[in-house]
Amino acid sequence: MAVKIRLTRMGSRKKPFYRINVADSRAPRDGRFIETVGTYNPLLAENQVTLKEERVLDWLSKGAQPSDTVRSIFSKAGIMKKFHDSKFTK
Repeated sequence: MAVKIRLTRMGSRKKPFYRINVADSRAPRDGRFIETVGTYNPLLAENQVTLKEERVLDWLSKGAQPSDTVRSIFSKAGIMKKFHDSKFTK
């Protein structure tokens, strides 16, 4: 089973709000998911992002693949660097 970390669109028309979810890659975009690990609001000036960092690192260590957009969000938050460091310090 391939697991992805990707965005799920919420909010009303022209006011998007995204949840960062861990889901089976075969599930639809806004469909079934395993766990919510954060949120992303692109409408605010600073692009408000909240993450459960410990859970994200746990899923990445289990082999979950982030989508391109989620990977860039994680990189800006510093999570990808922490994951890379933890992977190669063992």
